[in-house]
Amino acid sequence: MTSSTPYDVRDAEVIVVGSGLAGMTAALQLAPRAVTLITKTAGLPGGSSLYAQGGIAAAVGTGDRPEDHAADTVAAGAGLVDAAMAALLTRDGAAQVRRLLEDGLPFDRAPDGSPLLGREAAHGAARIVHAGGDATGRTLVTALAERLRATPSVRVEIDAFAVDLVLRNGRVCGLLACHGQGWVLHRAPRVILATGGIGAAFARTTNPAEATGDGLAIAARAGARLADLEFVQFHPTALAVDADPVPLLTEALRGAGALLLDSEGRRFMPDEHPLAELAPRDVVARAIGRRVAAGEPVFLDLRPALAAKPDGFPTVLTLCTEHGLDPFAEPMPVAPAAHYHMGGVVTDADGRTSLEGLWACGEVACTGVHGANRLASNSLLEALVFGARVARDVAERPLAPLPPFALPRPPAVAADVGHLLLDAIGAEARTALYEGAGLVRDGLGLLAARRKLDRLAAALDMLRCEDGDEAPPEIVRHWGEARNRLLVGRLVVHAALAREESRGAHCRSDHPLPNPASISRSLTLSDLAGTTGPLSGDAACCIL
Repeated sequence: MTSSTPYDVRDAEVIVVGSGLAGMTAALQLAPRAVTLITKTAGLPGGSSLYAQGGIAAAVGTGDRPEDHAADTVAAGAGLVDAAMAALLTRDGAAQVRRLLEDGLPFDRAPDGSPLLGREAAHGAARIVHAGGDATGRTLVTALAERLRATPSVRVEIDAFAVDLVLRNGRVCGLLACHGQGWVLHRAPRVILATGGIGAAFARTTNPAEATGDGLAIAARAGARLADLEFVQFHPTALAVDADPVPLLTEALRGAGALLLDSEGRRFMPDEHPLAELAPRDVVARAIGRRVAAGEPVFLDLRPALAAKPDGFPTVLTLCTEHGLDPFAEPMPVAPAAHYHMGGVVTDADGRTSLEGLWACGEVACTGVHGANRLASNSLLEALVFGARVARDVAERPLAPLPPFALPRPPAVAADVGHLLLDAIGAEARTALYEGAGLVRDGLGLLAARRKLDRLAAALDMLRCEDGDEAPPEIVRHWGEARNRLLVGRLVVHAALAREESRGAHCRSDHPLPNPASISRSLTLSDLAGTTGPLSGDAACCIL
């Protein structure tokens, strides 16, 4: 592939980027409209949804109400949740889950057909709907993927790495992607980002390798408004083993009675919070993190949960066995790991971003429903609710025909760039972000992380070439993911430095108290000095 080689131009009515629950929901809801779904994975489904163990929170049980669920969501968000959006989430969510139950999706049910409901941290009622015990995400997205494959209006493009949006006068005109066969410009008036989170930007994470923050970085380079980027949720109970990603021990275990123990086998969470093991995730994560940082191992005793639900946790049992551990014989070692991003691309209730023609849904979006700390099992719910809302808005909102726009030049990566060099840059970036903007931050650590990430971003940019042979598509993707992780890391650090307080998942040891006047803040790429701008009509070789 050379810089002089023309690339394909393909027209689409709607482009969906991402193959997790949010993206597949949007694509299915848009039928029979023509949709091109682009995913960098080798097939359907992809993303973090596949690994979600906990379940879907929804007020579908007897005596439970969406209003109660919304109140729990607001309380968990540490003062930054948009109450109206939380009410919308829980109201639409209950209706969505009921429809899925009626449609016969394989949720765990009682003999009378009603859903079996679990309880998780910071929920005031048992309202977690499960499938396959602790394989809710995998069960749900696998079922949706089968439906998607049978939907003739959806064209799925696998092994396709979305690189940048194409703009004309602030309007989205399409998406530039690197496919296995080379570059493709997907020309379309409507683009939906459903690319998931940023966990793989951190050295220790429960997220799969593909969670490199692509959608957030793409939107940032295009100039979209972003918000709450400093709020990164660390799951308290990731298995403390040498793995990447680290296996997750679902919060449903603690909901079923699993206990956190210190190195001497004593429970410590009752002294940390009235809800003990069922305290909000940020509280539990920091309680564990303090002990781990002091060199004291922490354990989760799964045996009470396994006794209460003998068939409830097949995924967890498999994960433990794969790492040579026996949860029936002894407690499991745990430590926090980066898990979920509450921030993202700012959207309204229908998923519209600040750029005309661009929508976002799922973890990549910032709707205001999570605030500073996401309530357990609200993530799959958010993907369902806003995936459907985005689809409805995209289908109903008229847009003028695309204007003529300039064909962008793809970023050219030098042909002699290899995986080892990119791996080294990526590993340094992940470590810098994890150490500087991890579970507990301070100003000096954040500044050190910023300097390191800035230097790495400059080094990565030097690997581009203006003329001559370019790298093959697999190197382009590797380079592009590193570029996205670095940009996301710099944005997170910038936002964390600006928030001089501790709130929810954002803990500053040099500013340990919350600031009552603090509010949710938004930013754009222009707030990062020295960062290159979006692809636009200025980078042109011909006019379409």
